[in-house]
Amino acid sequence: MTVIDFTAFIGRLATTSGETILPFFRTSLLGIENKAGESNFDPVTEADRAGEAVMRRLIKASFPQHGIVGEEFGSEREDAEYVWVLDPIDGTKSFIAGFPIWGTLIALLHRGMPVYGMMHQPYIGERFSGDNGSARFRGPSGERKLAVRRCASLKEATSFTTSPLLMNEADRAAFSKVEAEVRLTRYGGDCYSYCMLAGGHLDLVIETELKPYDIAALIPIITGAGGIITTWDGKPAQSGGRIIAAGDPRVHEAALKILNG
Repeated sequence: MTVIDFTAFIGRLATTSGETILPFFRTSLLGIENKAGESNFDPVTEADRAGEAVMRRLIKASFPQHGIVGEEFGSEREDAEYVWVLDPIDGTKSFIAGFPIWGTLIALLHRGMPVYGMMHQPYIGERFSGDNGSARFRGPSGERKLAVRRCASLKEATSFTTSPLLMNEADRAAFSKVEAEVRLTRYGGDCYSYCMLAGGHLDLVIETELKPYDIAALIPIITGAGGIITTWDGKPAQSGGRIIAAGDPRVHEAALKILNG
């Protein structure tokens, strides 16, 4: 069974999870829990759990031999040939604040490697997908192929990170050196930043402390659009950690040198 056989099913996962999550968005009745306790704020909502639960049910009914890794309900059959990696709401803090810069991340791994990924934003009606060889956008404005843009140097680059406050002190200091070199840095975005990079609207995304479910779906989209995504030490990104994505290898190389300076 090739990865192309899964495309329609991934679309079904996106549609069903979106229908489950949307009734919770921008409502005053949304229940919020803090997974981090008193030390920090790491929110989870009823929408996160409901969205992941409905995707898990569909996967188990259609592909009972597959594994699943999800943010809310843990791992099952993680050593299976095919494993689904799910983040029902990447950008929960934006979700609870009513901002539509969150998305559902769906990744399919084959023998541990991300071979297909989708970011679905049901409120806006946008889907970004990729299979490492190509990437596509579908939304209210139509459908098109995604392609990163060329950028010769950091001084011409637009950079994004969700928040430097999410970084430890050493990583934040390293990031600030990159920030001083680029033309423009903006904060926020979570998964949306990576999709905008794939669409050729920005040049660099730098993050830390990511989990596999935060990044696995975005790798085939970035790579399929012609970009590059690795850890800060240049290794494959699917395990998470400190992540850097760039549209142009020259920007990737220049930023890596500073981050590892």
